[in-house]
Amino acid sequence: MQTLVIALSSLILFLVAYHTYGKWLARKIFKLDPNALVPSKELEDGTDYVPSAKEVVFGHHFTSIAGTGPIVGPALAVIWGWVPALLWILFGSILIGAVHDFGALVISLRNKGQTIGDVAGRIITPRVRFLFLSVLFLALTIVLAIFGLVIAAVFRSYPSAIFPCLVQIPLAIVIGVFLHRKGVNLLIPSIIALALMYLSVAFGDVGFLGDFNATLKDWDTIEWVLVLLAYSYVASVLPVWTLLQPRDFINSLQLLSTLALVLGGLIVASMFGGSPVEAQGDRPPLEIIAPAFRLSVEGAPWIFPFLFVTIACGAISGFHCLVSSGTSSKQLKTETDAQAIGFGAMLTEGFLATLVLLACAAGIGLGVHTVVGDLNSPIVTGEDAYFSRYETWHSAQGLAAKVGAFVDGSANLLKAVGVPASFAVALMGVFVASFAATTLDSACRLQRYVTQELAGALKIKPLTNKHAATLFAIALAALMAALPLPGKEWSWGTAGTGGLILWPVFGATNQLLGGLAFIVILVWLRRRKLPLFFVIFPTLFMLILPGSAMLIQLLQPGGWFSAGQWPLVAVATAAIVLEAWMIVEALFIWKKCEGQLEPQA
Repeated sequence: MQTLVIALSSLILFLVAYHTYGKWLARKIFKLDPNALVPSKELEDGTDYVPSAKEVVFGHHFTSIAGTGPIVGPALAVIWGWVPALLWILFGSILIGAVHDFGALVISLRNKGQTIGDVAGRIITPRVRFLFLSVLFLALTIVLAIFGLVIAAVFRSYPSAIFPCLVQIPLAIVIGVFLHRKGVNLLIPSIIALALMYLSVAFGDVGFLGDFNATLKDWDTIEWVLVLLAYSYVASVLPVWTLLQPRDFINSLQLLSTLALVLGGLIVASMFGGSPVEAQGDRPPLEIIAPAFRLSVEGAPWIFPFLFVTIACGAISGFHCLVSSGTSSKQLKTETDAQAIGFGAMLTEGFLATLVLLACAAGIGLGVHTVVGDLNSPIVTGEDAYFSRYETWHSAQGLAAKVGAFVDGSANLLKAVGVPASFAVALMGVFVASFAATTLDSACRLQRYVTQELAGALKIKPLTNKHAATLFAIALAALMAALPLPGKEWSWGTAGTGGLILWPVFGATNQLLGGLAFIVILVWLRRRKLPLFFVIFPTLFMLILPGSAMLIQLLQPGGWFSAGQWPLVAVATAAIVLEAWMIVEALFIWKKCEGQLEPQA
C-alpha cells in the first residue's frame, strides 16, 4: 500500500497547491484580469496569435512542456534512491517549476506575447536581450538535433507505436477544422478523437500495418531525422489551429487518459497485486523495490547537484519558459486562463513524473524481461528486476534502458487491471513517442520566433521572414544531427547521431535557462514593487546548481576539458560566461529599477 499512499498523497498535494499557492499568485501577485486585452485578441492573425479555448491551450502547453523529460529524468534519477527523486519532484514542481512557468507566461501576456528573451531587453538592459536569445537559440538547436534520434530510438524499441503516432497528423487536421469553427462544442470531437487514437493502438500493428511498422522500424536514424524535421517545418509555418493545437490537444486527451489508466492500475495492483507472471500463478504484491537512498552507485556522478539536473521537466525546466512565452501566451483568450496553463500544467507534469518514478521504483518489480524489448529473455521480479536495470550508472544510462524501465513498469500496472500485455506495451510506447513528437514541432516553432528576434537585433533582414527563419533553424539542426559521433567514419548508417555530441551539456544549459528566466521575473516584480521573497530562493537555486554542475563536468579529472571534448568545453564555457554577464547586468540596474516600469512593448 506504500506505493498507493505516495501516489494519492502526491495528487492531493498538487491539488491543494493549485488552489492555494497558485490562486495566491494569480490574485495577489500577478493580479490576473478577466477583462484585460490579451495578445491573441490584440494581435490576432489567424496563424500564431489565435484566441483559443482553455482546454485546447492546456493540451498544447502540457504536451509541449512535458516531452520525454518527465519520463527519462525520473527513470534515471531513481538510481540514487526513490526518496530524493520524489522530494525534488514534489517541492521542485510546486515551489520552483510552477512559479517559473506561470511567471514567464504572465510577463509574455503583458508584453504582446513576446518571448521571455525578447522581453528581457526592456526589463533589464538591451544587452541582456541578445544574451538571453543566444542561450535560447543554442538550447533549441540541440533539442531539434536530438529529438529525431530520440523518436527513432523509441520506434525501434516499440515499432507498434509507429502507425498510431503517424495517424495523429491527419486526425489532428480534421479535428482542427472542427475546433476552429465557432460554436462547435469540444465534447463530441474529443470523444471521437480519443476513440480513434485508442483504436489505432489496438489495431495499429495488425496485418499489413504490422508490416508497415516493421519496414519503418528499419529506417536509418538520419532518415527519421530528415522526415521529422521536414514535418516540423510544415507544422511551424502553418496556422496553429490547423495542426499544432489539435495535434497537441488530441495527444493530451490520450496521454491524460493513459495516466488515469496507469493510476487505476496502480490502485488495483496495490490492493490485489499485479498480473501473475506465470499462468495460474499468484498475483505478486506491488512493493517499492528500489532503495530509499542509494548514494554510492558505480560510475554515477554525485547526487548533488546532478539529481537536480537529471530531473528537469518533472520539477523545473528552462525549456518551459519558451513554451509559456513563445506559443501559449499567443493563444490564451483571457488572462485568468493563465493559472490553469502556467501553474496547473506544471503540476500535472509533476504528477506524471511521480507516476513514472513509481513505475520504475515499484512497477518493474512485478516482472520485467532482463533484456529491454526482448520478450524471449528471462523474466525477473522484485529487487532483481530493479538491479537488472540500475546495477550501475552505465547500465541505466542508455535511452532504451530508461524508457524501457518506465514502459515495462507502467505496462505491468495496466496489466493488473486486465489490459493485454501487447496493448499495454504498445500504448506506453505511443505515450513516450507522442510526447517527444509534440516537443519537436513546438521547439521548431519556438526556434523560428527566436531566429526572427535575433535576426532583427542583428539586422539580418532575410531571416526575419518566417519561412526563411524556419528553414535556417531546421537546416542547422539537420547539419548538426548528420555528423557522426567522434571517432566514427561518416556513413548513411552513422549519420543522425550528431546531436549526441552536445547532448551532455543540454541538461545543465536547460536548467541554467530556468535561472535566467527567474532573473527576468525577479526584476519584473521589483519594478512593480511586488513581493520578491517567493522568487529569490528559486532564482539563486537555479543559478548555482546548473552552474556548479557544468563547472564540475568541465574541470573534474576525466571531465570535458581534460578529455579534450572541445565542443562541450566551448558550449559550457559560453553558457557560464553568458550567465555571469546576465547576472552582472541585472545587479547593475537592481537598485535603480525599483518602482520604475520598463518601456512598453
